[in-house]
Amino acid sequence: MVKPMNQDELKALVAQEAVKEVLNMVKSHPKNIPFVIGIGTGSTANLFIDALAPHRELFAGAVSSSEASAARLEKHGFVLMQANDIEFLPVYVDGADEIDPQGNMLKGGGGALTREKIIAQLAKTFICICDDTKAVKTLGAFPLPVEVIPLAYQQVSRELTALGARITLRVQKGDTQKTFMTDNAAWIIDVHGLRIDKPAELESWINQIPGVICNGIFARRKADILLMSNSLGVTHQEFKD
Repeated sequence: MVKPMNQDELKALVAQEAVKEVLNMVKSHPKNIPFVIGIGTGSTANLFIDALAPHRELFAGAVSSSEASAARLEKHGFVLMQANDIEFLPVYVDGADEIDPQGNMLKGGGGALTREKIIAQLAKTFICICDDTKAVKTLGAFPLPVEVIPLAYQQVSRELTALGARITLRVQKGDTQKTFMTDNAAWIIDVHGLRIDKPAELESWINQIPGVICNGIFARRKADILLMSNSLGVTHQEFKD
């Protein structure tokens, strides 16, 4: 009988598998081109960073989607690089709050959605790493994060409420009197109660609302590879357009 794993164990398992996937990419990467890796934000990404650390000498540098991930990479001795200095990344590795059967994702639970989307856009391959609790048929059970300029909070909220959604302004953990502030000095609106049947369309529509910086639907740049852990191991799935 297979012993059930808790969520932390499932995250650690998929992080280790992602390291193997990336190391195989390093082996086939042209020797004359520096390998710079993109790394995301969150608990699963943190475990990936820790597992990748013994191999840091194989990488010319790392681009991170948050200050928190950057600090963790620096602590492990990785050379930090900025997205503005990079034209191309072989791979970006990050988690997801939800992922559907087509590889569309909902991200931003950690508040780094804009930087995650910027770095994902630089990458040839986006590897999503998560456990099987993140798999859904349709996106939307997890609240959709929308990063906004503070000045536009009320107007953006009215637009999103018109969709039939419930809106909450994200606050800091442990201090509900303080508004959560992103690394971009912006606020996050969490949008509850959406059923996202057409993720690419909704992603584009929300981004057109004045004051919106970015939203947490990753459909225009979805995952290329999904590594998903369960009590039996890790499954590997590739998505084709």
